[in-house]
This record gives sequence, structure tokens and C-alpha cells, in this order.
Amino acid sequence: MKSKLVLIGSGMAGTRFLENLLETAPDQYEIEVFNKEPVGGYNRILLSPVLSGEKQWPEIVTHSPEWFQERGIRLHLGKTISSIDSVGKVLTTFCGETVFYDKLVIATGSKPFTLDIPGKDLPGVVTFRDIRDVESMVAVSENRGKAVVIGGGLLGLEAAYGLLKRGMTVTVVHRNPVLMNVQMDQEAGQLLKNHLMSGLDGLPGMAFRLGANVVEIEGDSCVTSVRLDSGEVLSTDLVVMAIGIRPNVALAEMSGIRVDNGIWVNDRLETDTRDIYALGECTEHRGRTYGLVAPLYEQAQVLADVLAGKVAEYTGSLTSTMLKVTGVNLFSAGRFHSEDDTQSIIFRDLARNIYRKVVLKNGQVVGALLFGDTTGANWLFDLLRKREDITAMRETLVFGPGYV
Repeated sequence: MKSKLVLIGSGMAGTRFLENLLETAPDQYEIEVFNKEPVGGYNRILLSPVLSGEKQWPEIVTHSPEWFQERGIRLHLGKTISSIDSVGKVLTTFCGETVFYDKLVIATGSKPFTLDIPGKDLPGVVTFRDIRDVESMVAVSENRGKAVVIGGGLLGLEAAYGLLKRGMTVTVVHRNPVLMNVQMDQEAGQLLKNHLMSGLDGLPGMAFRLGANVVEIEGDSCVTSVRLDSGEVLSTDLVVMAIGIRPNVALAEMSGIRVDNGIWVNDRLETDTRDIYALGECTEHRGRTYGLVAPLYEQAQVLADVLAGKVAEYTGSLTSTMLKVTGVNLFSAGRFHSEDDTQSIIFRDLARNIYRKVVLKNGQVVGALLFGDTTGANWLFDLLRKREDITAMRETLVFGPGYV
């Protein structure tokens, strides 16, 4: 008889793991999948184009229920696992069903941060994490009106852009004085702010309140306004909280599996509990959690190899960010802020909205930030990863490999 493998979560990490496992060991396991959303698998990154109307829902579905059925995988949609008995190797669903497993993979992903402030539960307050959030925003936007997006990171700006395209007037409130401060320095953040305020694709520009916090959401039966820590009140019909994510560890925690910032895993992506593995945004590996797709796919390959009986280890990922934010190309990696022990080489062409910055230490690339022109991004990232001596190419380094 085949061993029974149960996967909790069919997000991007979970479905990539299944693809890899079926390719590596197609007949080794009987597979059962539980997903709390009422869909199979979809590209979460493409929720923003769905919100803006540039794509439709069917275009971002990657693994339909038929995909699972054709591969002999039993898929449970809209079902949540409520407990794990790791001694008896039994899962219990929220409605009391029990399922046995030989190997268990937890891929519960992450959940959005929400502000614990008055009014947070009013109708008209949403996060931006799944297709249901998008549907809620689209429904409110049908009446046009005003929206306040809390969070000036990538997700918040994509939500703001989508709502602008839906005809809403949008104000972004960000507690940091720099937009997308995780990926950009102050100068690049100012360039992006100017770009977004000037209007996009014939749309009106976004408004911003930077270095500000929402302290209260006001309204009776629904949202009518938000109050900032400055005392300013912004009227609104919709509040979108896009302030970050955190590993979804509740199931593991209540089941006695070790949880630090995420579900602890070793280099084989094993938890501290026998025959239970974890991957994706819910995990913590060597003290790090990951929210980008590339590391999650690397984990998915390693775990597929491990469960196929191969020798494989995940040793961590060096990450970079390559984005297109409302029409502007952006790349950042490593230590892109200028510091006392580093030297920065900077090229500016403000007429074309281009800003390129390479950060060096001891003759090596330790960080890079490219705004408006990402030529040579992969080459710079390779130099950063390999820690090569770039002294001989220092004079032309910032322009890319074509000038070396």
C-alpha cells in the first residue's frame, strides 16, 4: 500500500511542492489536500491585476479542482483542520471529520496584520490577501467614492492603484516617511511618491499621509472616516489594511509543534515532530522567515526530494526584489542603504526618473537599488551573491555589464 501524505494548504508553495513530488516520485504516495479557501490553487501575486480589472479570476487560477482530480489527489475545499494528533497521526477538521496520515506537510502560509484599533471590525474594512478581499473591494468600488489604504508597501500601493482604476479617490497612509521602505531608500521613495502623485494612465494621482498612523476607524453601521494620530480626519467609504503579513502558525502551535516566529524547520524542512514537515511563509528556517516566491519554491523542491527519499537540504536563500510598481521598474538586494562602513556609487537621471545605486564594502558589492532602469539587475545580484572583487570595474559598475 502507498503511504498516505496529507498537505494542509494549496497555496503557491503547496502546489509547487505537489508538482515537484509528482514529477520525482509519482507513485509513492496517496495524497490528500485540505484548503481553507473554496478554490484549488491560484497565483496570489496576480490578485492586484484582478483588482484593477486588468485580469479576470480564471486567468490567475493555476491548479483547478480538475488538476487535482486528474492526478488522483483528493482535494477538500473550504475545509479547515482544527487539530493534529501527532501521536495517533490523526487530523480533525472543523466539522469533526478525522483523517489519518503517514506524512504531513503544513503549508498554511501567512495571514495579514491588522491594526487593533477602534472600528477595525466595521463593514467596509478589509485586508488584501485573498480573492474574497478583492471581491469585497470591487463591490464597494462600484459606487466610486473614497478609499483609505493603510500601508505604503508594495501591497498597499497595488491596492491603491487598483482602486484608482476602479474609479475611487485614494489616500495612502504609511507610518514610515519613506514609501516601500523595505525595498527603497529615501531618494527612491521620493521619486516613487512624485510619480504616483502626478497621476497614472490618465487617472488622478494618489494622495499620501506619510509618517502617519490611523488610530481610529469611525462609523456606525459602516466605515465613514479614519482619524490619524495628528488629529486629521479623512472621510472614506473603504479602508484597506495592507500593513504586512505574519506566519500562520495557530494550528501548529495548538498542536504542540515548535513555533518561534514561524513553524521551526531544519534543513530537511522537518518540524520538531516526527513525520510532520512544513514549508512556505508559515515556516522559520535558521532564524529567518520568507515572504517572497523564489525561496518558497526552493523549499518546495527540497521537500519533494526529501519525501522522495533523496538526499536534499535547504540552506536558506539570498533574496532580491524585482518589481514593477505602477509602471516603474524596481530592483533591490542586500544592504542598499548607505552606511558608515560602506561606499555608495550613484547615478541619477531625474529627467527620466532613473536612480541607480550600488553599495560596496571592501571592494565587493553588498547591495544594489535600481529605480526606473533595472538593466543589469541579475548581473549585480550575481556579483553580490558571489562576493567577487569589483575593483577593476568600479568606475562603470553602476551602469551595468555592458559598460564593463
